[in-house]
Amino acid sequence: MKKNKIFHLPGEIIPLLIFFSLWETLGRADLLPWKILFPPFSQVLTEFWYLTTSGILGPNLISSFIRVVIGFSLGSFSGLLMGIIMGWNEVINKTLNPIISLLYPIPALGWLPLFMLWFGIGEILPILVIFICSFFPVLYNTFAGIRNVDKNYIYVARTLGASNIKIIYTIILPLALPYIFTGLKLEAGMAWRVIVAAEMVAIPTGIGALMMKAESLLRIDIIIVCLIVLGIMCLSLEKIFVFLEDRLTSRWR
Repeated sequence: MKKNKIFHLPGEIIPLLIFFSLWETLGRADLLPWKILFPPFSQVLTEFWYLTTSGILGPNLISSFIRVVIGFSLGSFSGLLMGIIMGWNEVINKTLNPIISLLYPIPALGWLPLFMLWFGIGEILPILVIFICSFFPVLYNTFAGIRNVDKNYIYVARTLGASNIKIIYTIILPLALPYIFTGLKLEAGMAWRVIVAAEMVAIPTGIGALMMKAESLLRIDIIIVCLIVLGIMCLSLEKIFVFLEDRLTSRWR
């Protein structure tokens, strides 16, 4: 008999309560010479409430969220499409693989100075960096998923008269979905890490920009609020893809 999920909650909440209690205690202790650099948890919560109600956190978070969604969507779709083409067509794979292998090791943020010179400082800059960050991992995971599909399924489908498009849609992609979702889950969190770095360097709005302004004012509480928000956003996006993977691949498991 399946147990109710509620019975698992204490085991998950107790470590968090202990962590936040220790945080609050250490933040208020006079034993630490760097107390000003380690605000208590209650102060962070108070600042979170102020940033939310004053309209400071919301617009910055929305700006970062829009950039992440656009860059991640375009990069993932392009990587998925390119991965399907390279995985299906050996000639295209042999042609593009050396170029992809040369570009893939370059960190996404390594393109930032070049993009700044090419496109200037603006909204396109962080979107392009997230595009690069999302494109290559999704491409490689899609390619790996297609190459691991049992060729016997393809032979049988062709024997029965299925077209290449139908084989890709009904056999290749469903069987490659676990690999594809692995790439999406990995890059869901990475996109938020990259956007913060890009905003810190070149963009005046967003969570990264807010963190840089807080750093110049020695507002550690604001920086921690931004870090917590980023953690929540990363975790939420990854959980969304875990949910979608479970719904879309459960019948093939």
